[in-house]
Amino acid sequence: MACVNLQGVIGKDSKLESGLNMQNIEPLLLRAFEMKKVKAVVLNINSPGGSPVQSELIYNYIRELSTEKKIPVYTFAQDVAASGGYWLLLAGDEIYAHNSSIIGSIGVIFSSFGFVDLIKKIGVDRRVHAEGKNKAILDPFLPEDHESVVILKEAQRDIFEGFKELVSSRRQGKLQESEEKLFTGAFWSGKKAAQLGLVDAICDMRSKMKEKFGSDVKILQISAKKGFIKSLISEKFSEILFKIEERVSFNKFGL
Repeated sequence: MACVNLQGVIGKDSKLESGLNMQNIEPLLLRAFEMKKVKAVVLNINSPGGSPVQSELIYNYIRELSTEKKIPVYTFAQDVAASGGYWLLLAGDEIYAHNSSIIGSIGVIFSSFGFVDLIKKIGVDRRVHAEGKNKAILDPFLPEDHESVVILKEAQRDIFEGFKELVSSRRQGKLQESEEKLFTGAFWSGKKAAQLGLVDAICDMRSKMKEKFGSDVKILQISAKKGFIKSLISEKFSEILFKIEERVSFNKFGL
């Protein structure tokens, strides 16, 4: 049994640590699926989401390997499998969560700040030169305009529709509520998510694998090796620098 932990904000990288993106996850997944005599691949997911593109790339690669190698995939939500994290959870042939896991947040979000009044107050003259009238769309130092919001909303709508189609396809015949109630960006506990059909059941990874493959099942963790520079820096120092932004993302779900 090969196990890969997918933890962190999707698409985020720092100089010291890697987030979840196709570049750093691809070799781990390939190693897991190419293990000799592997009967299944287990993915432990703990992510508040992030880049929809990277979520889709990783999801597609997992399904591609599973189909090609004819190896089933079991996904398990840890603390959070929300937004892009839930996208990854859907890669499992069977998906599970803990009672207190946070599941869902099926939606698309963009957030920024507006500093127009601030730069006027401190006497800053903003100068922008661009070809293409929408090149400076949603610049935080320029006033927000209706046309820019429409462009953003159209892009978000396309991504959202793709996300909804994926959920509906992967959970076909299992969802217990309407799209109007499930696809709002809301999130639920693992217990409630199981009732809604967003996950198959409440179960921890080791118990489920023993149930499926016997009590003597062996689970091999597949993890990345630390680079030379990273190995010279204390783990605590690295964690402090990288986890600040990640913590903000997880805090959205009260964790």
